[in-house]
Parts: sequence; structure tokens; C-alpha cells
Amino acid sequence: MWRLKVGKGSGPWLWSTNNFFGRDVWEFDANLGTMEQRAEVEKARRAFTEHRFELTHSADLLMRMQFAESNPVTMDLKATKLGEREDVTEETVLSSLKQSISRVSTLQAHDGHWPGDYGGPMFLMPGLVLAIT
Repeated sequence: MWRLKVGKGSGPWLWSTNNFFGRDVWEFDANLGTMEQRAEVEKARRAFTEHRFELTHSADLLMRMQFAESNPVTMDLKATKLGEREDVTEETVLSSLKQSISRVSTLQAHDGHWPGDYGGPMFLMPGLVLAIT
């Protein structure tokens, strides 16, 4: 099973000025995980293969499964759905924000960054970085 290793690395051919911060490496271990986890990974691999011409990126399913296991969501919030003519209240907004933050924090790596498959053109990345900072 494939496993994402984050922010680690050493050896004579690897060096870093920032202690490998944000570095993602996929490693394969045939004996890793339970039978259920391996079946779930195999199901995700089959789904990707079947739809590879419609969705050309992986949607980070393997990473999401791994992080959901290591960073479980601890908040127990009920889903809020508004009708077409209902007013948006402060409570609804706060509940939605808490749900969003808990979901995004599940996908955060232990060193603080969000690893992921970026399927778009790389020339957009500097603009994103500048817009966020």
C-alpha cells in the first residue's frame, strides 16, 4: 500500500535548507494496512482507472484516506441546510465555518502544510501564493 511521508528525508544525495519542510514522498510497503484498508485503496485505484479520461487527476484519495485516519474530525456538528427563502443567521454561518475548518484541518499535514495533487498549470501557482500571503 502506498503511504505519504511528509517533511522527512536524509541521505547523501538529499539536502535541505529548511529541514525538508513541505516535502512529500510516496513510499510503497506491500504489508502496510489492514485488509479493509487495502480493499478501500484497491477500490479507489479501480475507480480512478475507470474514469481516468473524464477526471485526469487522482483527487488525492489515497492521501485523504491516510489523513482521515491520522487526523480524525473531533467536532460533532449537525449539518445545516437552508431552504430557498430562509434567512441566513449568525448561528448558521458559524456552524458552517466550524464544519469547514474541521474538514480542512483533517487534510493538514503534521508540519502545517496541505499536501495535494495540483492538476493545473504551474504558472498560476505564484499568483495563488501571493494572493494568500
